[in-house]
Amino acid sequence: MLETPHDLQNQLRCRYLAPWITMDRLRKSMPLPSTASLRAFEASSRLLSFTNAAHELSQTQGAISHQIRDLEARLDQQLFNRLPKGITLTDTGQQYLPYAREALDKLYEAERIIRSRDLDNVLTVSCSPNFAQKWLAPSIGSFLSQQPSLDLRISASSEPVDFRAGDIDVAIRHGDGCWPDQEVTRLCRERVFPVCSPHMQPKWRSDESIEDLRMYTLLHDQQREGWSHWLRGMGVNTTAFNFDFGPVFSQTSLAIDSAVAGQGIALAQTTLVTLDLKAGRLIRPVQEDSDADFSYWIICPKGCKLTNEIVQFKQWLLGLIQSG
Repeated sequence: MLETPHDLQNQLRCRYLAPWITMDRLRKSMPLPSTASLRAFEASSRLLSFTNAAHELSQTQGAISHQIRDLEARLDQQLFNRLPKGITLTDTGQQYLPYAREALDKLYEAERIIRSRDLDNVLTVSCSPNFAQKWLAPSIGSFLSQQPSLDLRISASSEPVDFRAGDIDVAIRHGDGCWPDQEVTRLCRERVFPVCSPHMQPKWRSDESIEDLRMYTLLHDQQREGWSHWLRGMGVNTTAFNFDFGPVFSQTSLAIDSAVAGQGIALAQTTLVTLDLKAGRLIRPVQEDSDADFSYWIICPKGCKLTNEIVQFKQWLLGLIQSG
C-alpha cells in the first residue's frame, strides 16, 4: 500500500533521528529547497519530461534540468532515471513527490486565502481566444448585470492552466476534458457543421446538397485537413473538392468572421457560432452535422473550496449555454 507523506515522516523520524533531535531543530539546521526547484520537480514528475515541464512553467529546458540537479544534490539522491527516450521517477523520487506536492498545494492555498482578502471582488477568467471572442465577450454583460460590484478580468490564452501561479481563478479551455489535476465541467456537447453568410451569392437553394459545397470557397482553420476529414466522415466522395484552395486562418474565430463577411463557408462548432446564427449573420447552408471531437470545459482548482464569485460565474455560464 502506498505510504502517505505523514506515514513516511513518522518513519523517518523514528529510524534516522536521535530521540533528542526534534523536527523543529532539524528544520533550523537544514535550509529548505526553493519553490522553483519544487515546481520543476513536480511538473517533470507529472509530465515525465523536462522539456514539457519547461514549456508549462515558461522556462528553458536547461533551467529545469539545473533545478532538478540542485535538488538531487541537496538530497544526495537521484530523483529521476535519465533514459534515452525520456525520464522516470526513481524510488526516491516516488517517495519525495507527495511531499513536494503537499508543500506546493499548501503554499498555493495560503496565498489564495491571503490574496482573496484584498481581491474579494475580483474574478480573473483565463479563456481560450476563440471562445472569448465569439461567445464570452459578447455575452458577459448579462453576468455583470447580476454582479455590478464585481471586478471581472478576462485573459485570452490557450496555455496549460496552472492555478499555482495565483493569477487566475477559473479557466475555460477546449479539449477532451482529460485534466486529472483539475476539476472540470463540460459546457455542452458540440456539433460540427458548415456555416456561411445569408448574403453570400449565389443564394443557397432549398435543394442544395452537401456535395454542392465543392462549388464554393472553403475557409480553413489552422490546417486544410479539417474539411476533408469532416466530409469523408459524412460519407461524401471528395474527389471533386479542391482542398488546396481557400484561405487558412490561425484561429477558428477568424474563419467564422470571414464567413460572416461573405468570403466563403466555414466549418464551425456549435458554441462558437450560436450568437451569429441567432442574429442572422450566419446560416447553415446544409443540415448535415457531426459530433465534435472536443468540447469547451470550465476548469477550476481541484481540492479547493470555490469562492462565491467562481460558483456564480460557473452557474451563469452553464445556465446560459445550456439554455441555447
